[in-house]
Amino acid sequence: MAMVQPKSQKLRLLATHLGLLIFIAAIMFPLLMVIAISLRSGNFATGSLIPDEISWEHWKLALGFSVEHADGRVTPPPFPVLLWLWNSVKIAGITAIGIVALSTTCAYAFARMRFPGKATLLKGMLIFQMFPAVLSLVALYALFDRLGQYVPFIGLNTHGGVIFAYLGGIALHVWTIKGYFETIDGSLEEAAALDGATPWQAFRLVLLPLSVPILAVVFILSFIAAITEVPVASLLLRDVNSYTLAVGMQQYLNPQKLPVGRLCRGGRAFRHPDYRGVPAGAALAGQRPDGGRCERLSFILLCHCNPQL
Repeated sequence: MAMVQPKSQKLRLLATHLGLLIFIAAIMFPLLMVIAISLRSGNFATGSLIPDEISWEHWKLALGFSVEHADGRVTPPPFPVLLWLWNSVKIAGITAIGIVALSTTCAYAFARMRFPGKATLLKGMLIFQMFPAVLSLVALYALFDRLGQYVPFIGLNTHGGVIFAYLGGIALHVWTIKGYFETIDGSLEEAAALDGATPWQAFRLVLLPLSVPILAVVFILSFIAAITEVPVASLLLRDVNSYTLAVGMQQYLNPQKLPVGRLCRGGRAFRHPDYRGVPAGAALAGQRPDGGRCERLSFILLCHCNPQL
């Protein structure tokens, strides 16, 4: 017998779907606006959502091609956007793999082994992870400046240094994977041990295959966090060709002539302070390397301060 939904239930369902559509439209509108701006000619941020005339000049410049204008002028690509994108993917991918490997082994130790101070270590990791990364910028700069003197590939202005810094943020992932491991019955590993499996074999052949969903979640979250991170990467990277996409996008924020179309083509406009290696005392005073004042250093000790601003 067919079931007929009451009219009130149909109205509630319709209202729910309508609310979801409005919510999705509100989320998608900024993205559509960014795409529309990137398809306009010239350097204008205002206008209709659908451009009157579609222009690919901003896309060509972002992809590394020069643009020839009607008057004969040639505009070369200002920044290596594709190189920035590759740097971002490389750093984020290696970071995500490293975080999954470290978090998984640490979580296994906390979930399956007994040792003194386990509870204290877990709580301490969680507490330290609660502090924002910006509070550690001074320490990170000094640490990697010194490390680079002994191990150059993890010093300042190296991708290895950025990856090494990102690997320190595993505390929350350790807690997440540990909680998942504790939901898996330990008798499975005990049965494998009775069949002659070593602890490593039980971990690799029994526990890991059952934990693929949570490992995938940790990998994705770590990748997204690394590819969108700005303060630490902006502090450690100095060379334009070493920038990640998130850091490089700030190069488009030129106060004299803001290239809005190219900025929108780059993908995301990050409005944040510039960080560069400035002595802590000068940063506290808001002083730039050229002797001027930098009003954007009110809460940063070490910063990338652009002398043109």
